[in-house]
Amino acid sequence: MDHQPKFFENLSGAGKAIAVLTSGGDAQGMNAAVRAVVRMGIYVNAKVYFIYEGYQGMVDGGDNIVEVSWESVSSILQVGGTVIGSARCKPFRTREGRLHAALNLVQRGITNLCVIGGDGSLTGANLFREEWSGLLEELAQKGKIDAEAVKKYAYLNIVGMVGSIDNDFCGTDMTIGTDSALHRIIEVVDAIMTTAQSHQRTFVLEVMGRHCGYLALVSALACGADWVFIPEYPPEEGWEDTMCVKLSENRARKKRLNIIIVAEGAIDCHNKPITSEKVKDLVVQRLGFDTRVTILGHVQRGGTPSAFDRILASRMGVEAVLALLEATPDTPACVVSLSGNQAVRLPLMECVQMTQEVQKAMDEGRFLEAVRLRGRSFENNLNTYKLLSHKRPDAELPKTNFNVAVLNVGAPAAGMNAAVRAAVRVGITEGHKIFAVIDGFEGFARGKIKEISWGDVGGWTGQGGSILGTKRTLPAKYLEKIAEQMRTNNINALMVIGGFEAYLGLLELSAAREKYDEFCVPMVMVPATVSNNVPGSDFSIGADTALNTITDTCDRIKQSASGTKRRVFIIETMGGYCGYLANMGALAAGADAAYIFEEQFDIRELQANVEHLTEKMKTSIQRGLVLRNENCNENYTTDFIYQLYSEEGKGVFDCRKNVLGHMQQGGAPSPFDRNFGTKISAKAMQWISKKLKETYRKGKVFANTDDSVCLLGMRRRNLVFQPVAELKSETDFVHRIPKEQWWLKLRPLMKILAKYKTSYDVSDSGQLEHVAMLPKEAETGAI
Repeated sequence: MDHQPKFFENLSGAGKAIAVLTSGGDAQGMNAAVRAVVRMGIYVNAKVYFIYEGYQGMVDGGDNIVEVSWESVSSILQVGGTVIGSARCKPFRTREGRLHAALNLVQRGITNLCVIGGDGSLTGANLFREEWSGLLEELAQKGKIDAEAVKKYAYLNIVGMVGSIDNDFCGTDMTIGTDSALHRIIEVVDAIMTTAQSHQRTFVLEVMGRHCGYLALVSALACGADWVFIPEYPPEEGWEDTMCVKLSENRARKKRLNIIIVAEGAIDCHNKPITSEKVKDLVVQRLGFDTRVTILGHVQRGGTPSAFDRILASRMGVEAVLALLEATPDTPACVVSLSGNQAVRLPLMECVQMTQEVQKAMDEGRFLEAVRLRGRSFENNLNTYKLLSHKRPDAELPKTNFNVAVLNVGAPAAGMNAAVRAAVRVGITEGHKIFAVIDGFEGFARGKIKEISWGDVGGWTGQGGSILGTKRTLPAKYLEKIAEQMRTNNINALMVIGGFEAYLGLLELSAAREKYDEFCVPMVMVPATVSNNVPGSDFSIGADTALNTITDTCDRIKQSASGTKRRVFIIETMGGYCGYLANMGALAAGADAAYIFEEQFDIRELQANVEHLTEKMKTSIQRGLVLRNENCNENYTTDFIYQLYSEEGKGVFDCRKNVLGHMQQGGAPSPFDRNFGTKISAKAMQWISKKLKETYRKGKVFANTDDSVCLLGMRRRNLVFQPVAELKSETDFVHRIPKEQWWLKLRPLMKILAKYKTSYDVSDSGQLEHVAMLPKEAETGAI
């Protein structure tokens, strides 16, 4: 893709006025979007207005529509909900109401609207745009505005961002707020599991989602629930018996608790509602289990936004301003959304129509069609859930006589256990025997290997760290012993879950194939490391959890800094030489600067940052936050930067430093890491099955080609298997990072939002795509 980079410096907002409003149900992350729209708008010299209380404020006008400054959006990044308010608005549904709204906008010269809300809000915005010229003519006839204004403000441009915790909007992988809502649900489920365990209880949890089962489905996947009810996939006739059999079988397997998740809009195949109370009564009557219902309600909408939602909303907000600046009278109203890890623009009405198609399919009982219309990501979640939650009786399982070993390599990363659980269960379903290796390659050499069963991995998804144990040791010095163990246990395939060491380990094992036939078996690696530094994958398991830890800590530190006033914090993050955590942490926490190895910096830049902070202290925002990757520069250490800032800031601000350390490797995995780990690992095990069939000849497995040693990674919009041999050319082995990293493109974003002048390559954005054409494999940056 050799294109000339296109920079937005050529796009000026001078003379333009942009208004931003939030409408419909609130969602965490809306404030991050509002902040990004305001700051990007001001950055390109446009006037930016808040419209308070959604469309109601637009109709009422007056103090509800106010021009805002850079500082107006300070300290809102970490706040849930929406600070500019949201309201359901009846008057806007009438032409009379829209007439008032148009007058209020024209009086302020506003012809660019950024609407953050659900499909109802966006449909309303589109209608308003279509009627705009007619509304202005009517206002002119009534003498409210003059002919000059009709000509000057002839067109209204609209860009939407979808803020909805339900993730019910077609065309976008993740809507703003979905990830945070999953965080709330998982926090509750994790807490309930400990009490349910104590009393051998069954819990029925009701989660939001009147018309969409995304939250229920993904939280069921993320906590390994026993049963889930969602509107798109009603249970078959006789489900009551099937569910009760399943629950009692689980109890018989010594499982002390059952979790059942019900979406509030759950229905049976006759379109009759299935309520949490109905499920509870059924379990009590049929099985006599001690059963409780917990309705999560508005807890799911509350709390601070997750790191994912802040970054998503910040990227979308900037993209929305670019889309408004580039809009012409002929451009259809669009929504900015995420596909994989790429920002895309889609025609608003195409998305709305497709979203309505899903509802129509459900109303007419075409449930398979409804699942398909929800998109590939939803379908994959459903298939993975079905694969992992129900164990088929042994008699029904195929027998392949293949033995597959699973091991963790490198430092612990949250989500590794979810990946092991998925590998074990999918492997057993495919008919293999699965062996767990304790303590990585070192444990392998020592014979620490045992068969692992379906029940052994129950309850693993929510556990942090690595239950199997993990070591950084590489296999090169143990080749002889590992080959011997593979021979003894008749291992026919290897699945390695880990970081850069796992990648190096597979390279060493494939190099040793000439000498040892035992290594001529299919091998696959699933990337799991907080550093996110594995070549061949944009994301690795564990990085999202670490990012949330960094973001939470920065929030607390910012709070302490704003209490004392005029204080700058220097925070050191992990990541080896990879600046992912520092850069993305800075974007999610609203930092002033982030020092990383990938972007060399010198004393002049440090000086410029100090001056920038000195200027900032003169405004109402009297605090600073600076992140530094642990290996960004061997001489400009955290201590050095701290001392430099302390000296240069004397009399203006004082400094504190904080090294986050191993806190970033611990903790319960985030919903993203649980799900990413589960789905990527299930796919890797299916690849192993396919390769075993292909390479089984004359009673033995023999695989010695490059494509039998692969890394499964997330690339832009797809999950792809790449031979590790081919990834060598993409790797900087000295610094243990990929030579090209996608997230470096987001670096200018952080600088713009922190008020630095910079250039931002927008070549990737700007093309309007069509919904139907989106690759259905978009497995995402979403979960």
